[in-house]
Amino acid sequence: MKYKNTGLRFLSLAVFAAYASCGSSDVAKNESAEILTATVNLNIDDATAYQTIEHFGASDAWSCQFVGNWPDAKKNAMADLLFSQKNDANGNPLGIGLSLWRFNVGAGSAEQGANSGIGDEWRRAESFLQPNGEYDWKRQQGQVWFANAAKQRNVNNLLIFPNSPPVSLTRNGKAFANAGAQSNLDSSKFDAYAEYLATVTKGIQNLGLNVNYISPMNEPQWDWSDGGQEGTPFYNNEIAPIVKALNKKLEDKKITSKINIAEAGQINYLYEEHNRPGRASQVNNFFVKGSANYVGGLSHVDNSISGHSYFTTSPFATSVSQREQLANTVKQVPELKYWMSEYCILGDNDGEINGNGRDLTINAALYLARTIHTDIAVAQATAWHWWVAISPYDYKDGLIYIDKQKEDGNFYESKMLWGFGNYSRFIRPGYTRVKIDNLQNSNVNKDFLFSAYKDPATGKLVTVIINSGSEAVPVNLKHKGTGLKKLNFYVTSGDKNLRLQKIEAKKPFVVPAKSIVTIVTQ
Repeated sequence: MKYKNTGLRFLSLAVFAAYASCGSSDVAKNESAEILTATVNLNIDDATAYQTIEHFGASDAWSCQFVGNWPDAKKNAMADLLFSQKNDANGNPLGIGLSLWRFNVGAGSAEQGANSGIGDEWRRAESFLQPNGEYDWKRQQGQVWFANAAKQRNVNNLLIFPNSPPVSLTRNGKAFANAGAQSNLDSSKFDAYAEYLATVTKGIQNLGLNVNYISPMNEPQWDWSDGGQEGTPFYNNEIAPIVKALNKKLEDKKITSKINIAEAGQINYLYEEHNRPGRASQVNNFFVKGSANYVGGLSHVDNSISGHSYFTTSPFATSVSQREQLANTVKQVPELKYWMSEYCILGDNDGEINGNGRDLTINAALYLARTIHTDIAVAQATAWHWWVAISPYDYKDGLIYIDKQKEDGNFYESKMLWGFGNYSRFIRPGYTRVKIDNLQNSNVNKDFLFSAYKDPATGKLVTVIINSGSEAVPVNLKHKGTGLKKLNFYVTSGDKNLRLQKIEAKKPFVVPAKSIVTIVTQ
């Protein structure tokens, strides 16, 4: 993640006649401020299916290196909030049931201390690779603890990601780049970097953790020269040979992990050059046959491309337009999938919400839920990952917040945690997104959004509704025109955290003002 401001101005437009790629009413039809008070009749048509959801995730950067060494009771409580799929005695979820965990592979700035040039020690990271060329698998122990905690709570997907190559391989001996938009890894070190990534993967697996995915570079469009954190830019013609070298190392070492690329800093860098020539238009560069940088046919390259939703979520009309362009580009490549692999509330978001300032309230959760909705329903993402699971900062970047203390402290749940859980807890890997329509075909504004999902194995249906408006909305939910029986109704609002509510079968129910609800058929 790169902290910066966006210069977009507010734009209010009446838009959206229909979205053929994602169902006619999965997204808003206009941006009117009108509040819906009449009963909204929603109908699920699961005969029309869209993408299959792979996972919802978050990362251990950077706090888990310390929090993983906190007292057992506290770190286990936080792990339960993030990973648990269990309920309390009243049926209320104990956690948000993440299905993927992202492990930051450090470059060694922590060992360098103040000499690293990274001022905030919480943004430095240890490295398994030591200056003498040996590997120390006792490093990053706090992060290893959280990865094991995820595994113990049935999180079946682990992704490892470096922000920088290890300092022993970089041009300047640091974990961030020099000014000038040049990558911090000379081409003569590409093979060594690939060997390092394969060795780290094997080493982590020897610790009892199965590495499903390796993401070898992060936000290569940014220059990463300010010392704010570990990072390096990469050009597409550098990414491709690194991926090819890594693919060969994985084959040679008989490692089954898949490679995911390329963690674009903004989603538009996936489908256009924009302002980063040579570092963007990444769908065409990496997955269209005939491209000089084509890697799509490699044995270990996952058939997915990843990007980050930063600076593209406001205003709503622009957010939808950019995600339509992304979906249209991705669908030109057979079987290619899109992952939204990193997001937190960053920048000024066209005046809608500012990333500065910790916010534990429902307002931040509603904006987050809207972003998840557009990423899944419009961009057709098959995966959605939050940035830092645990944050010590005065910023809208955490699901759980902590005191900035290395050995012990307090932790605080946010509504963003539970709002994310309206998706992650109930939409499990393998579920498919299905069609849901507003039967009146009335104007549905950006403050009332809905999507539906199905478990192909059991037929269970999951519907998520976001009501950002100031009035409650009555809803009549049907499946192929028939009322649904045996529904569980989970509410996240100003005073509820995925609270199970009782509703009568085959009758309308009320979605409270400023709430996110998930309705699950039993």
